Amino acid sequence: MKENFSNAERAQVLAEALPYIKRYNGKVIVVKYGGNAMINEELKQQVMEDIVLLHLIGVRIVLVHGGGPEISDLMKRLGMEPKFVDGLRVTDKETVDLVQMVLAGKVNKTLVNLLEMKGGNAMGISGMDGRLIEATPKSEKLGYVGNIKRVNIAPVTDLLEKGYIPVVSTVGCDKKGNTYNINGDTAAACIAGALRAERLIMMTDIAGVLTDKNDPTTLIPRLTVSEAKGLYDSGIISGGMIPKVDCCIEAIERGVERVIIMDGCVPHSILMELLTNEGAGTMVTKD
Repeated sequence: MKENFSNAERAQVLAEALPYIKRYNGKVIVVKYGGNAMINEELKQQVMEDIVLLHLIGVRIVLVHGGGPEISDLMKRLGMEPKFVDGLRVTDKETVDLVQMVLAGKVNKTLVNLLEMKGGNAMGISGMDGRLIEATPKSEKLGYVGNIKRVNIAPVTDLLEKGYIPVVSTVGCDKKGNTYNINGDTAAACIAGALRAERLIMMTDIAGVLTDKNDPTTLIPRLTVSEAKGLYDSGIISGGMIPKVDCCIEAIERGVERVIIMDGCVPHSILMELLTNEGAGTMVTKD
């Protein structure tokens, strides 16, 4: 890859991006941010720059984030042992207070600050603000882990209309005032559906859906919902990919045009997906 580009090459890249800029100008794109792209500091800076670039050319970006590693790190420092059942964090009353502290506090405000430093206008909110995410308990054994009962999207649309990048942490609440830890992928799918977003981009640590999980060259670039469901039976979609594809399907069924599962560790993967003809990852669409 060239490190130095001539002015003519730079101009050509911008000219080729013009149709995509026109296509997405004014459209809502929801980005679920997580995985190694959130842990690696260099990647984090790059993702924030890409989001600000899209924001400045008129794309209405909503950033939905988790923060599992940060929660586990704080728990260990406090002498608490993280516990998981079926990939979900067991969240008792003490743990849910830490989840709220880390997600709605430290992680959320750090991302807001980074976006502002890169030249964007960002505002951080949690699923508790304006009752954005109303939740119910998922199961007794998981404690304060929530299913999403209702999404009140008004706080997000208000921020978009005022020119902000909403940065949403995935904690919710119920009508009794209890706080719940919400799965980030599920929250992103529900928020994107409520917004009727043009795209939901799910940043993960793998390239997308692979016919051979050990071979990145077997990436499936495009799937319909019915094709994706068929891959469950064949075993191609298995393990940790199942809940992610479930969220893709839920987002489509809630009204999102297209959902992309992509490797967030690939530099500028968001820009590759939105502003080039090649795209990135696996795109899930309606039948």
